[in-house]
Amino acid sequence: MKSFGLIVVLLAGVSTVLDNANAADIYTPVAPETKVVQTESGWTFSFTPYFWATGLSGDVRSFGLPTVNVDASFGDIWGHLNFAAMAIGEARYDRYSIFADVIYTKLSGSKGTPLGILASSVDVDAETFAGFVGAGYSVFEDSTGRLDVVGGARVWSADTTVSVSGGILGNQSRNDGDTWVDALGGLKGTYSITPNFFVTGWGLVGGGGADIDWDVAATVGYKFNDTFSAVAGYRALGVDYSNDGFVFDVVQQGPILGLVVKF
Repeated sequence: MKSFGLIVVLLAGVSTVLDNANAADIYTPVAPETKVVQTESGWTFSFTPYFWATGLSGDVRSFGLPTVNVDASFGDIWGHLNFAAMAIGEARYDRYSIFADVIYTKLSGSKGTPLGILASSVDVDAETFAGFVGAGYSVFEDSTGRLDVVGGARVWSADTTVSVSGGILGNQSRNDGDTWVDALGGLKGTYSITPNFFVTGWGLVGGGGADIDWDVAATVGYKFNDTFSAVAGYRALGVDYSNDGFVFDVVQQGPILGLVVKF
């Protein structure tokens, strides 16, 4: 590995080595700014595990192979998914907040070769991690809503391993990937439609290691009680990164569903 998930994809290794397998990633939800339990210190906390049914489109390149155009639906990704974990947490004090969004996915694919002379089978494993840490300040706040100015950094890491077994080549494996950091800034906010229904969303843009890194989302939420709320909506995330022959220029988008736990 030259140095992630997301966001998180079968990269060029899947599309090229496995022929018809698709690459995919993952990445950050929107946590509703509902009223949370306040401690004696004045801090409030919320934790939101979520599911993002994302597809992926764009260009990827690794292992020195030609750039591959990827257009994978969530159904394509689901067939190769081994494990995924996505969650966001937030701590708030008065108008100030700190929050983190972590996404990890592992995908794999396997295919036998037509003649089995050089190798009898080829396996591809891809791991992607995307972690965002940020802070915010409320420039507007009243009993029905809040608008925060936010800023922070996102760490990406993408790693793909191709393994062959049998045939003339025997048992061999090769790894390729990269890690980079982007700085992002933007807005996030929430508005209560009724005591139980609310809307929330955010928009971030920036760069650094990548030429551009952006993230937008909007959800509708329902508050069940003082502890639990649910959110559902849509999110799109894009990044354009390239370095020394490694290319990760993709857009990931799809519906998200989350459970907000307040404590």
